[in-house]
Amino acid sequence: MPKLFSGPEDRRIKRALCIVAHPDDIEFYCAGAVLLMTRHGAVVDFVLATSGDKGARDASKSRAKVARIREREQEMAADVLGVKRVAFLRHPDAELVENLELREEFVREIRTSKPDVVFTFDPNVPYRFHPDHRVVGRVALDAAWPSARDPLTFPKAGRPHETAEAWCFGGVQPTLEIDVGDVLSKKIEARLAHSSQTRSPASLMRRWRAIARVEKFHQVNLR
Repeated sequence: MPKLFSGPEDRRIKRALCIVAHPDDIEFYCAGAVLLMTRHGAVVDFVLATSGDKGARDASKSRAKVARIREREQEMAADVLGVKRVAFLRHPDAELVENLELREEFVREIRTSKPDVVFTFDPNVPYRFHPDHRVVGRVALDAAWPSARDPLTFPKAGRPHETAEAWCFGGVQPTLEIDVGDVLSKKIEARLAHSSQTRSPASLMRRWRAIARVEKFHQVNLR
């Protein structure tokens, strides 16, 4: 099927929704595209299935404390990216499963946000990939089409909405490459907001200036 949108600066994109697993997933995979969208006035919302409550190597920290830290970091990163709404579903980190309950939650978020584009993980990847990422990618795509579109599917999750495209990241066969060099400094700033996940900010900045100028997606037409 033909592609609908030419890229993140396509003026027909009014709203977008990022559905990811953990705080900092967005900054790794699609923050530049988000910045290009919000820069021209599109509204972008974030939905995180977990709060990354196991994302610490210090075993003395409780999962609840780690979750609070990481949620706050994600909110700070969202502010850098021009995003106002961040929803945390607060499932346990590294324990996501592909089920109808999670699909209904994603359907509710899609129907609330009413996006033209959904950003999520490409679930068609080699095994060495975080299991939460695979689950989120599969369930988000199933939620976007056909579940969120069909009024008799999860009728209590809001009024139906038909999303035009999904832009899947982290895959091996991208069909859209986006140069985000114009917003690279802001993308790096957003990533550095996740200070609990950053061992050496200076090293990250050097590395990202070299490797993070292009973001890659597989576009999926959902109509």
